[in-house]
Amino acid sequence: MTSVIRVNLERLSYEIAIAQGCLDQLGELIAPLKLGQKVLIVSNPEIFHHYGQQAIASLEKTGFEVASTTLPAGEPYKTLETLQKVYDTALERRLERSSTMIALGGGIVGDMTGFAAATWLRGINVVQIPTTLLAMVDASIGGKTGVNHPRGKNLIGAFHQPRKVIIDPLVLKTLPDREFRAGMAEVIKYGVIWDGELFTHLEQAQRLDEMQFMEPSLLQEILQRSCQSKAEVVSKDEKELGLRAILNYGHTIGHAVESLTGYTTVLHGEAVGIGMVAASRIAVKLGMWDEDCDRRQLALIEKAGLPTKLPTGLNIDEILASLQTDKKVQNKKVRFILPTAIGAVTITDQVPSEVIREVLQDMF
Repeated sequence: MTSVIRVNLERLSYEIAIAQGCLDQLGELIAPLKLGQKVLIVSNPEIFHHYGQQAIASLEKTGFEVASTTLPAGEPYKTLETLQKVYDTALERRLERSSTMIALGGGIVGDMTGFAAATWLRGINVVQIPTTLLAMVDASIGGKTGVNHPRGKNLIGAFHQPRKVIIDPLVLKTLPDREFRAGMAEVIKYGVIWDGELFTHLEQAQRLDEMQFMEPSLLQEILQRSCQSKAEVVSKDEKELGLRAILNYGHTIGHAVESLTGYTTVLHGEAVGIGMVAASRIAVKLGMWDEDCDRRQLALIEKAGLPTKLPTGLNIDEILASLQTDKKVQNKKVRFILPTAIGAVTITDQVPSEVIREVLQDMF
C-alpha cells in the first residue's frame, strides 16, 4: 500500500511518500525533483550499518554521485560542534548550491541534517528519510531544523523545508521497542490536538507498546493519519505564527524535563508523554476539559508503555525556571497548549504558576 500526502506551502510544496520497501526506490523517487548530481547522506553508525548501503545502491543506480558521513547517536551530540563534521564533508566533497543532503535516521539526524542544509552555502536541498516512528510522524515533516544549546532544546535552528519525505515502514523492524513507544507519544498527540477519530482507533487497539503486536493495517493508518495531521497544520501555518504551535502539545514541560535530565535519561517521546499528562491535568484544573477525557488520555499513554510520572530528583523550581527558556515564551509569559476536547486544543498564556506547581507536585 502506497500513500502520498502533500504539504501545500506558498513556495516549494512537497510530498510525503509512505510505502513498504520504498528505500530500494530512493533514487527513482527523488530523480524527478532535479536535486543536482551530488548528494551527501548523513546518518548515525547504527542506522547506516542497517540501511546505508541500500540507500547508496539505489542512488548510484540512478546516476547520483554519493558521499556519506555519520554522526554519533544521542541527544547530547545534537550540537554545533558535532555538526562541524557535516560541514567538513560537504567541503571535502565540494557540495554545490544545487546539491542535496539526505537525512537517513531519526529525529536528531533529521534536525541536524536539515540545519546543515539550511546553512551550507546559505541553503541547499534536503530530503528526509526517517527511520524511527517519532521522526516519521513528526520530526521529518514541516521544516523545523536545529541543534540544542546547553540550556535549552533546539534553540539554535532554522525553518528549512525538505524537498521530499520518504517513509519506508519496513525500517521500523530494527527500531528498539523503547524508541517505538517514544514515537507513539507523538501519535497520541495528534489524536488529542487534531484527529479525534485517530484517538478512538488507538483506544480500540489491543496494544500500542510494541510493533510486533500491531496489525500492519493499523501501523499504516497511524503513519498516514499522523502525517496528514502534521501536513494540514504546517500547510496552514508554515513558520509557527499561530496554529502550528499546537503541535507543541506536551512539549512545554516535556522540553524542561529533557533539559534538566541532561538529554540522557529520558527520550523525547517519553518527555512528551509526561508533558501531555501535565497539560491535561492543568486543563482539568482550569475547567477547560473534563476528567473523563483526562482519564482516556492517561489510559492511552499507559497503553503505549510511556512514563506518566516525573523522573525522581527533579526540582519543581528548576522546572518552572526552565519553562522561561521555552521557544513559545512571549512577553515573558509561558504559552501552554491545553486540550479542550478530544481532537481540539487551545493556546493560552493564562496559566497561574501555582496551578503548574500543584500539578507537578502530584506527578512524582
